[in-house]
Amino acid sequence: MEIKKLNLNEVSDFRDLVEIFKEVFENEEPISDNEHLDKLLSNPDFMVFVVRKNNKVVGGLTIYILHRYYGKNPIAYIYDVGVTPDFQRQGLGKALIEEVCRYCKDNGFEDAYVEAESDDIYAVNFYRKTKFNSEMNAIHFTYTFDNKK
Repeated sequence: MEIKKLNLNEVSDFRDLVEIFKEVFENEEPISDNEHLDKLLSNPDFMVFVVRKNNKVVGGLTIYILHRYYGKNPIAYIYDVGVTPDFQRQGLGKALIEEVCRYCKDNGFEDAYVEAESDDIYAVNFYRKTKFNSEMNAIHFTYTFDNKK
C-alpha cells in the first residue's frame, strides 16, 4: 500500500479517485473534464491524497485549505474520503487519515477536520475509530444557486 499526495499533472489518478467517490457516495453527477481537474490540482488551497494498492488507486481524500483570521496557521477541511468497496475494512482509510494528519502537522496546520452526516452510521463509526481530538454536533445550512454551466 502507498499513500501519496498528488502533484500537478497527475489528473489521471485524481479522475480515478473521483470515480471511486461516485461509486461510494452513489453520485450520478458527471465528472468534470481533465482541464478542470488539472486546475483544481494546481490550486494551492486544494490537495488530493490517494491510496494505491498494486499500482492502482483504491481510495483517497480531498482537502480544502482554510486560512484563518484568528491565527496564522491554516486548517485542513477534509472534504471527501472514500475507499472502493472491495478494499474497505482493511485499514486503508484509517492509514490514510493518519498519513494526512501527519502531513498537516509537519506542514504547520492548526488542525484538520472532517464532517459526517449524523445518519451516515458507517462514516460516523469510521471516524470514531480514528485518533481525533474532539467531536462536535452541528447543523448544516445550504444555500443553493441554479447556475450550473
